Amino acid sequence: MKKNRNKRLITVCILTCMLLPLNACGKQGDITASEEPQQQITEQVSTEETAEIFLTNQMTENELSRVSKHELTLLDEPTEDSDKAEWDPTGHTVAVEEKTTTPAEEIAKLEEMRDYLPESDYQDILKDYQAMEPDAVIKNRFVLLDGKLMEYTIPETDFKDDFISISEIRTDSDGNETEIIEKFSSLDEYLDWVRKDCVASKGYSESAAELMAQRVKYAYEAIQNGEAEILPQGTVNPSDPSLYSDFDEESSDYRNEWEYDRAEVEKIKDSIDEINIYDEELDTEFLVHVTLPPNYDKDKSYPVFFLTDGVWRFGNHPSLRKAMEEGEASDVILVSLGYNYHMNGADGNIRGQYFVQNRALLLDFITNNLMPYLGENYNIDYENSTLYGHSDGGVFTHYALFNSDRYENQPFGRYIIGSPAFWGLYDTTFNLDPEGCETDYGYFDRHEVLDKKVFLCGGSEEDPDYEASYNGHASTLEGIENLKNRLEAHNASVTCKLYESHHYQYIPDMLVEYLKDTYPPE
Repeated sequence: MKKNRNKRLITVCILTCMLLPLNACGKQGDITASEEPQQQITEQVSTEETAEIFLTNQMTENELSRVSKHELTLLDEPTEDSDKAEWDPTGHTVAVEEKTTTPAEEIAKLEEMRDYLPESDYQDILKDYQAMEPDAVIKNRFVLLDGKLMEYTIPETDFKDDFISISEIRTDSDGNETEIIEKFSSLDEYLDWVRKDCVASKGYSESAAELMAQRVKYAYEAIQNGEAEILPQGTVNPSDPSLYSDFDEESSDYRNEWEYDRAEVEKIKDSIDEINIYDEELDTEFLVHVTLPPNYDKDKSYPVFFLTDGVWRFGNHPSLRKAMEEGEASDVILVSLGYNYHMNGADGNIRGQYFVQNRALLLDFITNNLMPYLGENYNIDYENSTLYGHSDGGVFTHYALFNSDRYENQPFGRYIIGSPAFWGLYDTTFNLDPEGCETDYGYFDRHEVLDKKVFLCGGSEEDPDYEASYNGHASTLEGIENLKNRLEAHNASVTCKLYESHHYQYIPDMLVEYLKDTYPPE
């Protein structure tokens, strides 16, 4: 996407690539399981009576107020009205920091951010600062809407006696640069320019451009009306990537990224509940699909088969439910966790952000918010419920397993760790604690035994898939073997199976096989 570069920019937006872009993990396909399974997948569900587990819902009042449980909307087709931008102007916050610096201070900050910038941009910005007088005063004005830096300049003038001007550098086909100064005599005139620039320079849709214009207007009016919070100098750190957001996500619909058989989903859609549920700590609205088993009885208790990567794994609900319908497995409640349709759950950066970088917060959300909420709406047998994750999700389920003892709530008794990308934890860009992973986060220093059941799995042919990313660390299959050995050394209930497959192709058949073996027909 081509963007015009503004030589008068004082703040440089840093766009960081999160990590572990394993966005191929969900492509569905047929696989051939090993002819000689190493062993049965896992022990069958015990028929012995155990103490019933109850969970405490720790959602805040705000989180509870934002939950929406409704019919399936994944199959809905976009309409003309759905593309019209509507932005709710209530409940938002605006904050402003006025800051003055010198050219030398700006050059020092530029040096800190050099690794994030294209060399040509770095050199151009550096020349601008070096051309200034040493005692020049540079005025920076940071405007934040809901804690995120605004992408467009918010006018300081009230337009009564002044106007706003925008300067940008445009390059023609021959590489010649021309400085263009845009002047606007009214806010509406400026907002029209914002709409056009969003489409022309940033590649946003017209709907997204309209939303941006509405946000700019809201921030402008809040400042003019004295409703904006004034921040002390030094509050805003423009090199903090958390201050930047992919605005276009707010107006995008990523339903086309979800992989499923429409006809098969249509057959069971009346048994599917769709839940939008917000988490304050992650500032994220998740999308949960709950598929109830055949002849669901609300007074009967059912295990939950919980699948992460809903963008792909919701597509497995029909085949899993079919196994129940045909009497090949006992009834369970299928749950898949994804993100609302404005986020692309197939994107490797998003998966890495939640499954790896923020895995502790995601575990908090599932353990203390989501699973207790589901338990209030469905009768769940937590002791025999299973949590599944693959690749980055496998890193997460490994973390969830060996930190489960830190929680009073115990929503799962079983864990599937599929093709865990442990090697990604060695990415030096982030502090991801690979040592903690290698020691299973000290679980066996705190406990002698593991009271959970574990299924490890992977594709026998997958090691070459990400060979360039190992950087001397254990490969995917070596990581599985090392974990298996550690668990067996502590007499844990662990089963390991490799399928004749690459990184992800084995998943659909593995899930059905696991369901049949772990939850056999009564």
